[in-house]
Amino acid sequence: MTEYKIALLGFGGVNRALAQLIADKNSRWADELGFKLKIVGVSDLFLGSVINKDGLDAHELAAVPAAKGSLKALRGGSDEPANESVIRFAGADIVAEATFTNPVDGEPATTFCRWALEKGISVVTTNKGPVALHAQSLKALAESTGARFEFEGSVMSGTPVIRLAKESLAGSEIIGFKGILNGTSNFVLSSMETGLDFSSAVAKAQALGYAEADPTADVEGHDVRLKVVILANELLGAKLKPSDVLCKGISEITAEDITEATKANARWKLIGSAEKLSDGSISASVSPQLLPSTDALAGVSGATNAITFNTAILGPVTVVGAGAGRFETAFALLADIVSIHKHNTQSGK
Repeated sequence: MTEYKIALLGFGGVNRALAQLIADKNSRWADELGFKLKIVGVSDLFLGSVINKDGLDAHELAAVPAAKGSLKALRGGSDEPANESVIRFAGADIVAEATFTNPVDGEPATTFCRWALEKGISVVTTNKGPVALHAQSLKALAESTGARFEFEGSVMSGTPVIRLAKESLAGSEIIGFKGILNGTSNFVLSSMETGLDFSSAVAKAQALGYAEADPTADVEGHDVRLKVVILANELLGAKLKPSDVLCKGISEITAEDITEATKANARWKLIGSAEKLSDGSISASVSPQLLPSTDALAGVSGATNAITFNTAILGPVTVVGAGAGRFETAFALLADIVSIHKHNTQSGK
């Protein structure tokens, strides 16, 4: 039985959910997936840090209070974060990276990924910044040290669009995509269809935990722009930077716009898209689009995400699934670990 030692960077909703899944599902994973996970280190800016090379109790970890410095209460714990120590000295095979990231430069998450990959430690991450801005260099670093850099959860949470496109749609000749890639903005637009104005719809999203106190990144399309960069670069062979993607959000859509769309049997959606042009270049954008009811994406409501791949052989293929949620995103980390395990098994590691 293979056992992977895993270090958790960031212990908010996603990695805490992963710890809970490990606590509840480890024995089942051993039977179904062929491996078990042992948590050997945790570091969090708010909660502190803890290292135990013999393994931490996943049940105990998942129950740690969300209070400042609370990891200090565990054996070997500290009320101070220790990201570098956890990466370098916990003895991990895999780092699950789910920290805060700056979308401008991808830091500090990118540095954490580099520290791990330099030591030959594989990385699974849900962060968009390091992937959108530094995927090529991080993948090259991983290859040079025999590690893996996986990031399925960076686009549609637990819905495996990157792996699905690369594996299940391999050979279908993907020439473009368009998608609802931000649950918050989609929830706001769906709420406006019930009669709310934009501000009230945003307030509702905030009250339900779908939107941050500052919802700008979601409603102005900045979050979607990073996801478009990731998908275009990974699936269309582009070399885009966020600044290459034209971006407009939904804040100027009015209740009147929603009403007129309903009369026309159409719906407003914030769409992130990219397509390969005849000269081989890539055109990419984020913008509100009025979709007819016949469009597969028009019927996607609430915080759900969806993407339509335009393929030369199959035509349009649409995938709908969870675009948010802590357990859903934690599943994406598990899916990446499954991918690492398959690679290791096939390569005889």
